[in-house]
Amino acid sequence: MKIYKPNFWKTKLNIFSVMLFPFSLLTSLVVFLKKKIIKPINFKTKIICIGNLYLGGTGKTPLSILLAEELEKIGKNPAIVKKYYKNQEDERDLIIHHFSKLISMKSRVKAIYEAMEKKFETIILDDGFQDYKIKKNVSILCFNEKQLIGNGLIFPSGPLRENLNSVKDADIILINGKRNIKFEKKILGIKSGLEVFYSNYKLINFEKYENKKLFAFAGIGNPENFFSLLENYNLKVIEKMSFPDHYQFTSSDLKFIISKAKKQDAVLITTEKDYFRIKNLKIDEIKYVELKLQIQNKEKFLKSVVEKI
Repeated sequence: MKIYKPNFWKTKLNIFSVMLFPFSLLTSLVVFLKKKIIKPINFKTKIICIGNLYLGGTGKTPLSILLAEELEKIGKNPAIVKKYYKNQEDERDLIIHHFSKLISMKSRVKAIYEAMEKKFETIILDDGFQDYKIKKNVSILCFNEKQLIGNGLIFPSGPLRENLNSVKDADIILINGKRNIKFEKKILGIKSGLEVFYSNYKLINFEKYENKKLFAFAGIGNPENFFSLLENYNLKVIEKMSFPDHYQFTSSDLKFIISKAKKQDAVLITTEKDYFRIKNLKIDEIKYVELKLQIQNKEKFLKSVVEKI
């Protein structure tokens, strides 16, 4: 879904959310009926689902990669399953760059059966919390502390795929950012047994950009999170440019961006995911920063996941 996330998704009481609320009720009805009607398949393999409620930009793919790498170390023979969308080649390339065992098909169910035929013992669903055809052994919901649930309303009045009460179908919550006790209490009030963990991103190669002027651009779920991360490392970002998630950059787009950066004598920098979308154009002027997901109490987190499968 290629959309600019509107500012009214951040505030609950606004005219746009009110006008769109009937459509949100329809979204809620569709979700309710799917949950009631669809009978999930109980696969003869272990399914770990990495999902979210907030539309995009919560870090599902980095967590899927990290979890796959860790499970492989302990002999769980994992594969990542991701539903095929034509405009998400960047995410597939990013996964394969870090973890080669990816199966991507238009049907997650068919992809899981394909993984089972290939003798994979553990399936990590990169997205799929809202795929009610699949019985999961573990469901992990990802949030980002900067957005959390936005205005708390369902699309299109707000940024949620389904109501926050859906956390009752999750086992583990992973929040990227600082601890938020108020939000913890809110979700634990819905399901008391939830385990809540926190994570953050570490910039791997930021030293090469120190003491340089940076022109940053991104076409990801929440570009502002990328810009904030650069600034948290005290990098000098003199201009920022945002695009919709999975934006397909044209040569004209990139020539314009490169021209603006050159006029300011700035290094042009983007995310790793964006870079994989444009790397075939072989534009030397564009660099990217490498991120590493770090989970607080990582061993406890991994132990919890393994125990549940």
